Amino acid sequence: MTDYSFEVLVADVIGDMAYAIGYERFTGSLGDRPVEQVTVRSTHVYRREDGGWKIVHRHGDNPPEWEEQDSK
Repeated sequence: MTDYSFEVLVADVIGDMAYAIGYERFTGSLGDRPVEQVTVRSTHVYRREDGGWKIVHRHGDNPPEWEEQDSK
């Protein structure tokens, strides 16, 4: 995997919790497929611990075709 980026669409902090929703993009290969540009719609949930932010949950899925076209 190379060229990772996370395009944040929405993010908020509420006390010691935070979340970010957006698109992860990278060049890579999934399984036996050839190397290509991949877009994953993802949600990250963070918790503040010991003065820093730690990710406590991540969910990713393939965006619907119409959504992926709109995000480019």
